[in-house]
Amino acid sequence: MTASVEQAVAQNPGKLGDNVVVHIALVVRDINKSAKAYADLFGVEVPKISVTDPLEKTRLQFRGEPTQALAKLAFLRLENITIELVEPVGGPSTWREFLEMKGEGVHHIAFRVKGMEENIALLEKQGGKLIQKGDFIGGSYAYVDLTRQLGVIVELLTSANKK
Repeated sequence: MTASVEQAVAQNPGKLGDNVVVHIALVVRDINKSAKAYADLFGVEVPKISVTDPLEKTRLQFRGEPTQALAKLAFLRLENITIELVEPVGGPSTWREFLEMKGEGVHHIAFRVKGMEENIALLEKQGGKLIQKGDFIGGSYAYVDLTRQLGVIVELLTSANKK
């Protein structure tokens, strides 16, 4: 950890970004079926399904190694929260690992942060382990495993201009 990262963690102990939950994500086996079921439950339109970009654009790493994993994504925007549905596709990923080990369910809670490295360091200091990271159009993300401490993985999201 560099001195500046250590200083940032020391100056802001226990605070994760602005403490704003961006979304709660569920890993599912069949995103089309799940998107329709959730849309029906909440009385909203069935969300558009997209596929993440390939490794060449995302620089995706799972457990420190590049992976060709992709995910199908759907976002249900409710009045007070967004629910993200994730169906793993392709190579190894935290999404596939979760689905194989636990089945469908809540995978992570996502928070908006400034300073990706500082926030990863903060969570690692609290016993978390970085398991996956990558880029998306407009920003980057990292999943830190805090299941032992919190029962869930935490996703950190940064905007391109807030890394």
